[in-house]
Amino acid sequence: MKYVFMTDASCDLTQKQVDEIGVEVLPMEFQINENIYQHYPDCRMMPLSEFYAGIKEGIVPKTTQINFESFKNYFEPYLKAGKDIIFTGIATGLSGTYNTCLIAANELKEKYPKRKIYIIDSCCDSAGLGLLVYLAGKKYKEGAGIEELRKYIEKTKGSICHWFVVDDLDLLKKGGRISALTATFGKALQIKPLISADETGKLVNVGKIRGKSNVIPTLLNCVKRDADKNSKKQIAFVAHANDPSGAKELRKAVKSCFKEVQICDIGPIIGSHVGSGMLAVVFQGNRSAGLN
Repeated sequence: MKYVFMTDASCDLTQKQVDEIGVEVLPMEFQINENIYQHYPDCRMMPLSEFYAGIKEGIVPKTTQINFESFKNYFEPYLKAGKDIIFTGIATGLSGTYNTCLIAANELKEKYPKRKIYIIDSCCDSAGLGLLVYLAGKKYKEGAGIEELRKYIEKTKGSICHWFVVDDLDLLKKGGRISALTATFGKALQIKPLISADETGKLVNVGKIRGKSNVIPTLLNCVKRDADKNSKKQIAFVAHANDPSGAKELRKAVKSCFKEVQICDIGPIIGSHVGSGMLAVVFQGNRSAGLN
C-alpha cells in the first residue's frame, strides 16, 4: 500500500479488529495519581480490569491529547519512506487533538511537499469512531486508493449514530459534568443519562432512563428509530465499560436489526470520563434523530 491509514486509541477497537483492517492506532495517554500510561488496543500498559477496579476504588484518572511532537514523530517515518498518510481520530467536539494534528501535518507538508497528508475530523467518539474506522479499514484492506478512502470517510462520518447510557454518576460528578446534587438524586432514583453525539462529536445528554431494566429497551428503541433502512446489510458495534454481560444482553437485543454486531471495550481514554458500567450501541443511520 502506498499510504498508511491511522487513527488514535480513543476509537476503542480491539486488537483483533485492528489487525483485521490494518489500521495503525496511535496511543493516547492517561494518568492515574502520578503515573502516566499509554493506551493501546492490546492494553499492554494496563489491563482494563485493573483500570476499572481503580475507578471503583475512587481513583479519578485524567487524560491528555496527543501532542504536536508526538504527531510529528508518528507521521515522519512514513513520509520519509515515501508513503502518504490519512488520519482520522477523536472528534473536535470532544478534544483538541484534531487541531494539534493539523498543525503538525501542515509543518510536515512543508518538509515533504510531494507527500499527501489528509487529516479528517471524524465527528465521532469512542466506539462511534471505531465503527467509522472499521468500515473505512475494510475499504483500505481491499485496496482503496487514498482519495477514495478520504471521500468514503467524509461521506460516512455523518451517518454514524451514537447512543450511550452512563452508569457511573460519581465519575461524571468528579469530572464536573454533572452537579453533586444531580448525582445524588440520580443515584437515589436510579436515573441514568442517555447520551448521544451531535454533528461535531460533542456529547449531548438527551434523556434520562429510570432503572437498569429500562436501559436495553431504550437503546433498542433508538436503534429501531434511527437505523438505516439497509441496516440488515450493515455492521453495528456494541461497546461496554467493564460490563461484558450487559454488552452480550444488548447485542442479543439488537442483533436482528443488523447483518452483524461486534462487541468492543470502552478503554481508559473514554472510560476516564464515563466510568464503569457504560453501555453503547453505534450504527449507521439518521444521526440527528432524537437530538432535538
